[in-house]
Amino acid sequence: MCKWPDKLRLSPGLYLVGTPIGNLEDVTIRSLRVLRCVDLILAEDTRRSVKLLRYYGITTPMMSYHAFNATARRDALIGRMRAGQSLALVSDAGMPGVSDPGADLVAACAESAVHVSVIPGPSAATTAVAAAGFLTNGFTFLGFLPERSAVRQRRLQEAAEGETMQVLFVAPHKLLSSLSHCIHAFGPDRPCLVARELTKLHEEVVVAGNALGSIIRVHSSCAERGVYPGN
Repeated sequence: MCKWPDKLRLSPGLYLVGTPIGNLEDVTIRSLRVLRCVDLILAEDTRRSVKLLRYYGITTPMMSYHAFNATARRDALIGRMRAGQSLALVSDAGMPGVSDPGADLVAACAESAVHVSVIPGPSAATTAVAAAGFLTNGFTFLGFLPERSAVRQRRLQEAAEGETMQVLFVAPHKLLSSLSHCIHAFGPDRPCLVARELTKLHEEVVVAGNALGSIIRVHSSCAERGVYPGN
């Protein structure tokens, strides 16, 4: 049985804490301990992160830290850590700095000789790779594709020249257009998996014929009917 210790004093610095990608029970004991013990939690969206904190009875103060206020807050946060405080950074889901805010603060810490610790947690990318069941020697993580169509297509063409599985994040409303770009780059017979709502109640993993061409036919049909597979 795990007994929570009294609040411990952590070493000064920044703690990047991986948080659940959906299911609140997918969090490590170490992550919870750090979130309890730091002086301040920096959250991409405090309204979302407070659900995790309340679930585990964590009362550490929070402050928002995201793309729209990072520049204004960064220097003051570095100052707090250099003065001896410990700060945790969390994103809405997963690992801060990986297709989420945080890399800028890590870079600023490095420039100011502020210690950075990474507390590992759930990963949507590795979860999807495991669910795919594709025989591969590795994978390449592309994150979110560029907004501009020409740049996006060029990035995919470069990825198609590689020999590893390619993993990318796509917003739901951009799924069909992204699949079309992928077919143009990889061809309709490239094995493919589409996963959404991973670890959540309505988790869905679609491997329609294991090919891009089959996947896009399934999602095109569902889009026309205004539904998604599994709904």
